[in-house]
Amino acid sequence: MIVMENQAATNSLSLSDDLAAVAARLRRSTVLVRGRGRGAGSGVIWPGRGLIVTNAHVAQGRRSSVGLSDGRSLDAVVAARDPYRDLAALAVDAQDLPAADVADSDRLRVGDLVLAVGNPLGMIGALATGIIHTTGATGASNGPGGQRWIEADVRLAPGNSGGPLADARGRVIGINTMVAGGLALAVPSSAVTEFLRGAGEEHGRPRLGVTIEPVLVPRNSERLLGLLVLEVEPGSPAEAAGIATGDLLIGAGGRLFDGPYDLARALRNADPASGVELDLIRGGRRATRDVRLPVRPVTSER
Repeated sequence: MIVMENQAATNSLSLSDDLAAVAARLRRSTVLVRGRGRGAGSGVIWPGRGLIVTNAHVAQGRRSSVGLSDGRSLDAVVAARDPYRDLAALAVDAQDLPAADVADSDRLRVGDLVLAVGNPLGMIGALATGIIHTTGATGASNGPGGQRWIEADVRLAPGNSGGPLADARGRVIGINTMVAGGLALAVPSSAVTEFLRGAGEEHGRPRLGVTIEPVLVPRNSERLLGLLVLEVEPGSPAEAAGIATGDLLIGAGGRLFDGPYDLARALRNADPASGVELDLIRGGRRATRDVRLPVRPVTSER
């Protein structure tokens, strides 16, 4: 009995040491991303010279700053952005960055152990663990908005957005994006690969001209997803429509948002002649704003 207990203790210590090593390696590949507005998110150093992947709602505008695990701060330029899939690629002028190992999300199974690293609520390099809850033939579920997601019971908080969801070996299998129904939702690594091949180009897509942050607000016995407006660009369609900092965007055309990608989808599907009607909460009261959306290429952004 004593021998078995000693062996169990040894195995437990070995597992703990292995997890600590994986977490340390994953932290080195995770960065702090600050956009133009308030707040911050996370990002992943991707294989490739000076390439960082994060959420589109984290890297708004044309420029961001990136904080590395070694204390350095780098200027970053948004090289590609897809608000519909909520992905952005940042370019920094640096070599020999500790890039993450990336695994195929199509090979995930329900019950697999996963780890998330990010910067929630100002806690740099925080680690959370959980298991995969939902997976399909493609390694992700068809979640809110008809998008493909990895769903896991990992505890996320503001600041985790854009950070890595990794397997037990520390290989990135997704980009953490939001929480829905108590589960963390991450964009699968396979979708990130497609995005980096050119699917993230934003040429010709309409822009609202706001910096937003997804938040959950109480509504009766449920929680309502909203997009908090942190900043409004001067001269933008948002400013022309009367949208202001502090407004909470909750839907379009009378339909509530399921996720941050729904705003981009509403803008993309809007009729240029009639624009789009956005639903919002201001000062505790619901209101609507009619937005006209001229199509602008990504190169016109500042």
